[in-house]
Amino acid sequence: MDVKKRLLPGIPLIESPLFDTEVAEAELTPDEREIAVALNRNGYAVIDFPDPELDARIERIRERLTSRFADTGLGDDGVFYAAGRIQDAWISDPDVKAIATNRQMLDLLGHLYGRAAFPFQTLNFRVGTQQKMHTDAVHFSSIPQRFMCGVWIALEDISPEAGPLQLVPGSHNWPMIDNALAGRRGFGVSSESAQLPYQEIWEAMVEAKGASTKTFEARKGQALIWCANLLHGGSPQINGAMTRWSQVTHYFFDDCIYYTPAFSDEYLGRLQLRDLVSIVDGSRKRNSYLGEEVVSSAHTASRESRTLAGRLRKWMTSC
Repeated sequence: MDVKKRLLPGIPLIESPLFDTEVAEAELTPDEREIAVALNRNGYAVIDFPDPELDARIERIRERLTSRFADTGLGDDGVFYAAGRIQDAWISDPDVKAIATNRQMLDLLGHLYGRAAFPFQTLNFRVGTQQKMHTDAVHFSSIPQRFMCGVWIALEDISPEAGPLQLVPGSHNWPMIDNALAGRRGFGVSSESAQLPYQEIWEAMVEAKGASTKTFEARKGQALIWCANLLHGGSPQINGAMTRWSQVTHYFFDDCIYYTPAFSDEYLGRLQLRDLVSIVDGSRKRNSYLGEEVVSSAHTASRESRTLAGRLRKWMTSC
């Protein structure tokens, strides 16, 4: 669909209040339309990841990354290693990058959201996270809202004892919880966890709505696309010896302001802007609104040392 012809180009096609009309008019294939409906109704969609070389990539990723899960902190390669996860392994691993930049996936997301997508972060896991339910929207958000999504890929068949993903279908339609709703300040506040201040709120919403939880026991090669505000987490790892190899790629979309709501006070104009690069080609992705670049000021800041762009600069200058 031509974005200029949409009445509401400032909201993703799949989350539009005019969805039924717009999706009927959109130039989507039958498969794309089915995915769009699933995302609109449930906040997630399951597909087979479109890469004929995926099995070989998975084998190489597991071989290269297995020993690296013991590392912590910023590596010499510019990759960030933390407990149970490796952030931005794409910098040094060509197969992680190939999954993140898969052209069919980028085209699909562009059709579903109405703007060009770009990957900005990868996370690789060997075991389940056992994370409590949360939304990505407190970590990564955009102006206009909701132009962000995650794509999780199973790099092996996931056993119910390995701590599979859990989702709350339909929760993407709930209010996006920000600091204003939570009655707290975020800008300039030091916190070890971006999501901890909101945990009780999300749990109360699930209980109040009597919402059901779905467990996703994925098979190898399945991918799950989720909307920015979908509640998701990791179920308990019943068998501590079982792995749950997976990769998550987070995507933003062009011509938005990219920021971290947990550390922002939007209504005071204080935004924790993100300094991003596209994994596709390493180009800087500027913060912009309707084509006009938004730059940092006294009321906006970018934690460059913690951003990918900042880490890449630090890595390159040390080489």
